[in-house]
Amino acid sequence: MTINTSRRGFLKGAAATGAVLLVGMRGDGALAAAGADSAQLNPFVRIDADGTVTAIVKHFEKGQGPATGLPTLIAEEIGLRMDQIEYAFAPSDPQVYNNLFFGPFQGTGGSTAMANSWLQYRQAGAAAREMLISAAAQSWGVDPSTVAIEEGIVQAGDRSAPIAEFVAAAAQLEAPAEPRLKDPSEFRLIGNETVRRKDSAIKGNGQAIYAMDLHLPNQMVAMIKRPESRGATVTGMDDSASRDIKGFVSAAILPNKAGVAVFAENTWAAIQARDAIEVEWDLSAAEARDSDQIQAEIMAALDAEPEYNVNKADAAAVTAAIDGAETVIERTFYFPLLAHAPMEPLNCTIEQTEAGEIVLHDGCQMPTGPHLAYQQIFGLPPEKIRINTMLAGGSFGRRATPDADYQVEAALAFAVTDRSRPVKLVWTREDDMRSGYYRPAFGHKVRVGLDAQGAIVGWHHQVAGQSIMKGTAFESFAVHDGVDHSSIEGIADSPYQIPGMALGLTDTPKATTVLWWRSVGHTHTAYVMETMMDLAARAAGQDPVAFRLAYLADSSDPDQNRKAQVLKLAAEKAGWGDVPAGHAQGVAVHKSFGSYVAEVVEVSGDPESGLRIHKVTCAVDCGIAVNPDVVRAQMEGGIGYGIGHVMRDQITLTGGAVDQYNFPDYEPLRIGDIAQIDVHIVPSAEAPTGVGEPGTPPSAPALANAIGSLSGLQVTSLPMSENGVTFA
Repeated sequence: MTINTSRRGFLKGAAATGAVLLVGMRGDGALAAAGADSAQLNPFVRIDADGTVTAIVKHFEKGQGPATGLPTLIAEEIGLRMDQIEYAFAPSDPQVYNNLFFGPFQGTGGSTAMANSWLQYRQAGAAAREMLISAAAQSWGVDPSTVAIEEGIVQAGDRSAPIAEFVAAAAQLEAPAEPRLKDPSEFRLIGNETVRRKDSAIKGNGQAIYAMDLHLPNQMVAMIKRPESRGATVTGMDDSASRDIKGFVSAAILPNKAGVAVFAENTWAAIQARDAIEVEWDLSAAEARDSDQIQAEIMAALDAEPEYNVNKADAAAVTAAIDGAETVIERTFYFPLLAHAPMEPLNCTIEQTEAGEIVLHDGCQMPTGPHLAYQQIFGLPPEKIRINTMLAGGSFGRRATPDADYQVEAALAFAVTDRSRPVKLVWTREDDMRSGYYRPAFGHKVRVGLDAQGAIVGWHHQVAGQSIMKGTAFESFAVHDGVDHSSIEGIADSPYQIPGMALGLTDTPKATTVLWWRSVGHTHTAYVMETMMDLAARAAGQDPVAFRLAYLADSSDPDQNRKAQVLKLAAEKAGWGDVPAGHAQGVAVHKSFGSYVAEVVEVSGDPESGLRIHKVTCAVDCGIAVNPDVVRAQMEGGIGYGIGHVMRDQITLTGGAVDQYNFPDYEPLRIGDIAQIDVHIVPSAEAPTGVGEPGTPPSAPALANAIGSLSGLQVTSLPMSENGVTFA
């Protein structure tokens, strides 16, 4: 179920369907409630006259679970069953539906949906509960303290009635400024193992409407002819051959000259017409490097003085300590570009209403970006632009770009038409693989010194790669003193208490358009930190789990303690050290997005003839697990995503053009690649943190360490299939 419009339109629509109680926030952040469309608030809860409760979900749903998690918070506080609450997506309004971690910006990402909504949605639900209870108490002439709501029924002594009976009266009351939130001992839904996703049924029976499923009357399909190398611009085009394609409508150069828009009556005709069109390109500003050149630039940067001394350590003193150590371990790592490769390729639909409003229908991960861009492109005020957020079939970061790339592309394509027909922009799988945004390439060079007892005396860490944040709208809050923190997160803020650690960073020229990718910088920093910890443990002759715990020994430090606890739990549940002959285990533990995850991977075989992954055991501490079923699913998905990509995948360039084309040469994880995944959730009273991304960082190093334990081969350049490892 999806509902999106402007705030005014949303409230009028609610009134038209009989909605009489709206509970949410005013622009100043105060709780408010109303029963009329003139109210100056943006609701998180809507209760219709018939008692139907709807959670207005401010985060889009790409499979990660906010359409279940946020309704759970409201249902818990009001006193409902999960089948008594619906959901709709919030309108584009960054003033109230902003992501509290992003500033005045509405968006989903960084595993923040539950963490930043935890109190907001509980407070809105609690306010609605107290208003309904007050209305019932007045009607029955009883003390409000004697009234309760259970499974949608208002009860007081021998009296009971459905909440629908009190909605109208409740709408006349003021929202409580500080409603009482339920104590965790009262929770019936939060943390309940039996609660299942709200969107599973419609996705299973085909009723779910994704952005790709939308088909507006009289729409055209647009596809863009793009250059093979990023940065080239159009100088001319010939569409004479396209005119012979049945269903072809027209073609036009985009106003920014980044490509040619080809319009047709359907997708197949658009593909054929685009293939037939001839385009002349200006390549003077286009990317022209090969992957080997990009890697060489990164490796050279690792051997030079770093551009930034991140942790202000005395690098010379650290180097001297390492040089004088009993044992020195040194490794250089390389991580290639990676595609996001979501199952649903990019798409969106744009139309203009009779009132002159521009409406974007999209699986919109960051509504504020296209909303601002459309104001400039169409010269309209914000209230004349509406975004209908729909379900999305995956993203992994791809639908959230700093420049709203595909939404702007759709707007530019629409702008060159007469706007009389809706335009649906469709990217093919090949488009996104060859013309998309990528996890940046990175290199690491690490030297670790150990004393005679096997203790670390110095850790010198150089990082070089392509900054994601610099040059974007996010630079002002993501880059400090020249350092893009996403490049070194997971190292600079590691809970490990490592003495004598020097960390340097150098930015290298971007190979193509780079973007955050599931777990952002942690995708490469966790790999390096955890494989180096394993190598150090082996060199010290110590058990890898015990070695790590020695650097997480301060139980009074919550950061160290929580990381240590997930490590212990994963090792216990995996039966650490107790595996069949011919099997080996590898371990990794990492903190990202506020959550702590440890994983143990069990393998057999050998890298030359074929390796099998038998089991991944995961322990996660994400604070209160609002929906344990969703948490497990996200851990499983993150593990598969991380392992699948390091097994086989990379994006390479030849003359600036991407070599990979589709899944045959960029192969995703297959169902048989991992035989079993077990997820264990640490009980916690802490506020919820992220789960969409934290499962990914430890998965690859745990696999690498298992391979190292089995064969002695420590893979430092990825993907594994290109560097000595064959998978059965």
